[in-house]
Amino acid sequence: MLAELKTELEKLSKRIEELRVSLDVAGNQERLKELEAAMAKPNFWDDAEQAPKMTREVAAVKEELETYSKLAYKVEELEVLLELGQEDEDLARESTRAVQELKIKLEQVEMAVLLSGPYDKNNAIVSLHPGAGGTESQDWVEMLFRMYQRWAEISGYQVEVIDLMPGDEAGIKSATFIVKGINAYGYIRAERGVHRLVRISPFDTSGRRHTSFASVDVTPEVEQDDEIDIDESDLKIDTYRSGGAGGQHVNKTDSAVRITHQPSGIVVQCQKERSQHANRLTAMRILRAKLFEQKMRQQEEEMAAIRGQQKEIAWGSQIRSYVFHPYSMVKDHRTNVEVGNVDAVMDGKLDKLIFAFLRQQSR
Repeated sequence: MLAELKTELEKLSKRIEELRVSLDVAGNQERLKELEAAMAKPNFWDDAEQAPKMTREVAAVKEELETYSKLAYKVEELEVLLELGQEDEDLARESTRAVQELKIKLEQVEMAVLLSGPYDKNNAIVSLHPGAGGTESQDWVEMLFRMYQRWAEISGYQVEVIDLMPGDEAGIKSATFIVKGINAYGYIRAERGVHRLVRISPFDTSGRRHTSFASVDVTPEVEQDDEIDIDESDLKIDTYRSGGAGGQHVNKTDSAVRITHQPSGIVVQCQKERSQHANRLTAMRILRAKLFEQKMRQQEEEMAAIRGQQKEIAWGSQIRSYVFHPYSMVKDHRTNVEVGNVDAVMDGKLDKLIFAFLRQQSR
């Protein structure tokens, strides 16, 4: 067993060395020195626009360097552990577990390297909407909402709920939230599309099987200086009373805001804040992101036309099925990856599905 573990560790060590090149560890070390030197200057914070950007870049560079260092150190630690494990069964078992943990962590880092898109490192704005079917589809949206919250928690991300409209009887009519953290958009963009549910309905007294659909829309949160110009005269702004929790003040004032961008027909809304002004600012952030996504989509369609590609850019296509009955399975129709434990997926275990999509996209 130890011989097999040593062979496995040698393979992992080689992959970590390749990762050193992919992460450009030497280049990042030099870049960190430059950034820290700039931040040490007395007038660094005078530039209110550039200072926060550089601070975020320092944090990102440090995280990459620290990630690589931890992996390299873990290999050295395991090499010593395997030597000691030759005479200790408990250490041998511990070595087996540690090698598997290192393998999982290395795969996660390798996946992060694949996130090379210009906005992959950004926060992600996620919107969920039910398909036809009333309560059934609204309940499915609530299940997906919980699934993404659990995935974010497992992945170390924060979730900020911007707007949530409860269903009339059960479930959720619509939900918009921001997943905050490095590479959030790069990962969760894999979820964009239509999700299909097959189960015995808890709302059907006859116990019949139902199929429900819900759409997941994902956009990167973009900075104010991205090339998106919004003309105030193109906006229709409505205010209304918040329908969600938030205390008496929220429910008694027209603090919630709905903004319609009339040229594109895009509608965004926010009711999370107590003040109308704060909700308007947040809604404008969401609108900017959606207009930016629309621009990216148009560019992709134009490039496909130039290349003569006939493949449809299927933003609204069904990407995944979740089957609870007559068997348990989740199948991603883009990669053909299947997971037999649907409950684990609904509890946020999405990495296998997301990673398969990222590998496919990187080919």
